[in-house]
Amino acid sequence: QVQLVESGGGLVQPGGSLRLSCAASGSIVSINTMNWYRQAPGKQRELVAGITSGGSTNYADSVKGRFTISRDNAKNTVYLESNSLKPEDTAVYYCHVVALARGWGIQRNYWGQGTQVTVSS
Repeated sequence: QVQLVESGGGLVQPGGSLRLSCAASGSIVSINTMNWYRQAPGKQRELVAGITSGGSTNYADSVKGRFTISRDNAKNTVYLESNSLKPEDTAVYYCHVVALARGWGIQRNYWGQGTQVTVSS
């Protein structure tokens, strides 16, 4: 199995920055895509940014130019650098990975527990 632990959320003023981290651990054979999703109250969970094992990235239009996703394969960790934060970025941010664990013949989806990001003055 694979466990994901997120950190870095909190309260920040509009225009501020936060860096989210998500560390994967467990019986990992390989990690494919690593993603950040978010879910605001009353809204559906949405993809914020993703990064493949080869380093290709994609972003939601709403965060392009403000957020940067990166990963450290040696540490099985994905990061989300969030700049110029807006009140509408307020949400619970979830880490998601597609990974192959020992004992499983196929890749599976794994989710973190979520970390709250609140942008408010």
